[in-house]
Amino acid sequence: MRYGARRTVGMCAVVLVQTACRTSSPLVIAPHIPEPTAPTMAPVVVPAPTARALVQHLADSAFAAPMWNNARWGVLIVDVASGDTIVAHDIDKLFMPASNQKLLTAAIALQQLGPEYRWRTPLLLRGFQRGATWHGDLLIVGNGDPSVSDSSRAGHASSAFAPIVSALSKRGITHIIGDVRTLGDVFTGATTGFGWAVDDGDDAYGAAIDELLFNDGLLTLRVTAGAQVGAAVRVTRAPTAAYPPLVIRATTRGIGTVGERLRAVYDTTATAIEVTGTMPAGDSAKLTLAYRHPNDAYRAALRETIVAAGVRIGSATNVAAKRKRDTLTDTLVVLESPPLRDVLPRMQKPSQNQIAEMLFRTSGWMGSHDGSADSARAVGARTLALWGVTNADAAYRDGSGLSRHDYVTPRAIVRVLDTMRQSPWFSIYRDALPLAGVDGTIANRMKSTAAAGNAHAKTGTVDKARSLSGYVTTADGHLVLFSMLCNNFTVPNREVERVQDLLVSTLAALRITDEIGTRDR
Repeated sequence: MRYGARRTVGMCAVVLVQTACRTSSPLVIAPHIPEPTAPTMAPVVVPAPTARALVQHLADSAFAAPMWNNARWGVLIVDVASGDTIVAHDIDKLFMPASNQKLLTAAIALQQLGPEYRWRTPLLLRGFQRGATWHGDLLIVGNGDPSVSDSSRAGHASSAFAPIVSALSKRGITHIIGDVRTLGDVFTGATTGFGWAVDDGDDAYGAAIDELLFNDGLLTLRVTAGAQVGAAVRVTRAPTAAYPPLVIRATTRGIGTVGERLRAVYDTTATAIEVTGTMPAGDSAKLTLAYRHPNDAYRAALRETIVAAGVRIGSATNVAAKRKRDTLTDTLVVLESPPLRDVLPRMQKPSQNQIAEMLFRTSGWMGSHDGSADSARAVGARTLALWGVTNADAAYRDGSGLSRHDYVTPRAIVRVLDTMRQSPWFSIYRDALPLAGVDGTIANRMKSTAAAGNAHAKTGTVDKARSLSGYVTTADGHLVLFSMLCNNFTVPNREVERVQDLLVSTLAALRITDEIGTRDR
């Protein structure tokens, strides 16, 4: 397929329906095209040979609008059947893709891992058993499983540990003289992505990752006012009940009074959370933070689960026992994640950054036996190069697109989309994407248009970057690939979305077959 080889199209009338004044026949407006920000604009099916020209003219009109004078648009739209380019605008310029980066990450993961890949987490017992007591430690060997979370486990992340509790019960172990510890360091180096903003670290979307990840790195604090004015507030944590430590300095104030805003931040050592400020009597609030230390959060959650099941965990009693348990290791159980095919929708539809980073690192580990971010970038770049995407076309710096050092061209994204279209895993890749008007990050976009329930597309948003790329099928069954990247704008994100949604919904309403036949004659 040729990406960007544009056929010449003639000028044509543009047919638009204005919802403010519905009539039995469409209003024909020529040659001026209203700006795509008008809320009354909606595409309709128009007869060939004007269909392709409609999309081109809508795009030209949109990009010429004054609101984009300080912005950059990169757009490539290609008809798969003919290989024709419908729209090409700055397709070889580099843009920050934001979460469109996940299109690359998912494709690379499928290539490196395969859709049936499962993460395996061994749990080892180091020591010896005497009666119902295990003299030693329980060791967790992390390998990057992204599925131990509320969202994957019907609201109960710790249910992933049920096989461990069952295995301890089968062995008759009711007391562990030792502790729950981690073993190994598969994902070496930094636990955040290259170029991530420092002030994103405590937000859920910027949570750190490591070879052990619990609940997508997300912690929830539920704060309730004290029984009387001046009393300390009450705070509970979830899904870990006792980790991390809390320092509560927030107090209860009178109803209708003004006080310091309630806040929860990590202390200077990044080990405890300080809750400060005030809360009105009778009030409650929910605060979310990221776990700063992913492995410690996982270990704490497992420890809590084991204790809740009735297994006591204590300390070593003597040096001889410690020496003996350090030399004997036994596999208790191996946890298995769902297959990659089931993990991809959890990443793509809500645009979950931490899962993307786990796939990024896992692909690097499986491709080079090195789980560092540098290795992941190298493996990703080599894989993209096999598909014709060179270092001049993409700067692949993290898995999620949260880094402001990620850059990619519209042509490169379409090439990846087309590579996956031709792969045996196309349906897995495409169906993991949000579906217009139905689910994911575009559940409320393009409703009541031909794109609803049709366009599978990945969004992307960081400051001054808004993206939409994916697949849409025309009214006569042609599959169209598109990538629409916008950077450096100062208007609200919604204005970018209006242009993107108008173009995609117009594509969904096209009838290309008749046009091809007319043109070829």
